[in-house]
Formats: sequence, structure tokens, C-alpha cells
Amino acid sequence: MSTRSFTALFLFTSFILQLTATTTAIGVNYGTLGNNLPPPAEVADFLATKTHINRIKIFDTNPEILRAFANSNISVTVTAGNGDIPALTKLDAARQWVATNIAPYYPQTRIIRVAVGNEILQSAVNDWIYNLLPAMKTLNQALIDAGFKDIKVSTPHTLGFLEASEPPSEGRFIVGYDKQIIAPMLQFLRKTKSVFMINPYPYFGYSPQMENYAVFKANQGVYDKNTRITYFNMFDAQMDAVYSAMKKLGYGDVPIVVAETGWPSAGDPDQPACALENARSFNWHLVRQVKARRGTPLMPNRWFEAYIFSLFNENLKPGPTAERNFGLFYPDFTPVYDAGIMKL
Repeated sequence: MSTRSFTALFLFTSFILQLTATTTAIGVNYGTLGNNLPPPAEVADFLATKTHINRIKIFDTNPEILRAFANSNISVTVTAGNGDIPALTKLDAARQWVATNIAPYYPQTRIIRVAVGNEILQSAVNDWIYNLLPAMKTLNQALIDAGFKDIKVSTPHTLGFLEASEPPSEGRFIVGYDKQIIAPMLQFLRKTKSVFMINPYPYFGYSPQMENYAVFKANQGVYDKNTRITYFNMFDAQMDAVYSAMKKLGYGDVPIVVAETGWPSAGDPDQPACALENARSFNWHLVRQVKARRGTPLMPNRWFEAYIFSLFNENLKPGPTAERNFGLFYPDFTPVYDAGIMKL
């Protein structure tokens, strides 16, 4: 092989490796509600060297985590707390928030996004709901003022903001939220080249009769008479319901990010959905679908970032047993099951 041919082959191989690294979008939600979790520095090293996970989302701006992920090549989404939202509508406060929570770590830590609150529209706290978009706009301006224009601003939503989701083609937002809150938010996201963050959980739509449909196993499918599409998994149906709702408002072009989705591997006796095999099947197929860039029936070949909930089983989470068993890993980094995310 000539030197020129070898150089060309090397550059092509490098390009393919870079392309694979940037287009694989498997993320995890890294929660910390446990008293037995490993140090963030060990977590960063483990994810970078042992897994295909190349992005995390955290529910705060934990300094130890942000320092640990410096120079890790792992993208990070941070969260401004729900209670911070009213104050963040003021530019001085937003600038101070950026100076405290972003500036000390960026760009050594690859912070790509700030999530303003979490599931605010379902919080029933009017002070948060009606200040959400103003806070997002002000925080975006504060990031630009600080020279951090590549860090985008968004906020995650549950599917509770849908008035209808079945069939997927008839997905629409709740009247009152649709044009007053969601449409202006989508306009802001489009203008700033940000993303619409949603938390689709087929787990919460589980019924024994629909188990296979919910966890990506073989089933007869669910027919949408309007599009003549048969859906063979609930995740695609939920995604397309959101897309249909967005399209009805004229914003079908705004990218969607799956900010949370997952399945618990154990639960209480009255929680039949919470089984290790269900969790394995759901997350394994989800990872496979994201890697393949398949999109959904109404969004074919669309690229999605997806953040699995969650990284670890967190033993201090309140609520039913299931809440403490969403993790992909035990605190000692042992996989709870094979989700297809480990490097060979």
C-alpha cells in the first residue's frame, strides 16, 4: 500500500470513528439519591471506558459531578431547580446563576444544555408554570452574554401535557396549555435551535394485556386508522403522539429529545410490570433503536438523543420499591441486566 493510500485509509477510518462517536446518542439520568453510590470520578471513568454511554443528565448542578466529567468527552445536561424559576426571570439573577453553575466548569466539562426545572407543566404550581418560558429566555440570554452560545436551554415534560395520545395521529396538547404556553415555547426552541424534551414512559401505560407491546416484544400491534400504520411498540406510539401534537401547532420540525425513559427491574408484589426481564427487554430494544437511527413511523430515520432512567439503583429514593430499582447498574458497577450498552 502506498503512503498516500495508507494516509487516505487512516483519515477515512478516523472520520468513521468520529462520526460514530458523535451520532450515537445513548445517555443516562445520573441521580444521586443513595448512600452507597460510587464517587463521581469513578463514575465518569467507568462510563467513558466501559460503556457506550456518551452523555448524562443530572438533576442539579452538582459541582463534584461537573468537575469529575471534565475532559471525559461525555456530554452533560444540567438542571436549574424548580424553585429557581421565578428568580431566573431576572437577567441579573440568571447571569449570577451562569457565573456560579456553568462558568467554573465549561468548556472543560462538555455542558451542552440547561434544563430549566423538571416536569413543570404537571407541577400545578402556577408561579413555576407561568414563569417557565420567561426564565428559559432570560437564562438563554445570560448564557449568550457569558459567551456560552453553544449551551442550549430547554425543559422536560411528562406526557401528561397531552389531551389525547391514541391513536398517535390524533395526539394533541391540553387546551389552554397548547397555544398559550407550549406554542410560544416551541417557537423559542426553534429560534434558538434547541430541543423539545419529553419523558415518555411506556412503563406507566402498562397493562398485562399490553405487556409485549410496552416492552418491544412480539405482538399483534395497534392500528392507527388515520395513517393506516400499525404500531408494534408503545414507545413509538408515544413519540408519534407528541410529534402529532407539535405538528398541529406548526412545530413538527423542532427536534425531540427523550429526556427520561426506563423500566424498573423489581417492585412490590402488586406491581407485576416490575420484572427484570421487562426492564431488560425495554432498555435493550430502546438502545438498539437509538443506535440504528430508525426514528418512528411518523418520524422515519430521525436521530434522537435518549436518556435512560437511570444509571444506578438509588436506595434512598422514596415511594414504592420500583422507584429504587430503575437503575442499569448496582452501585458496584455490576450491570443489573444486559441492556446492550457495555463495550466488548
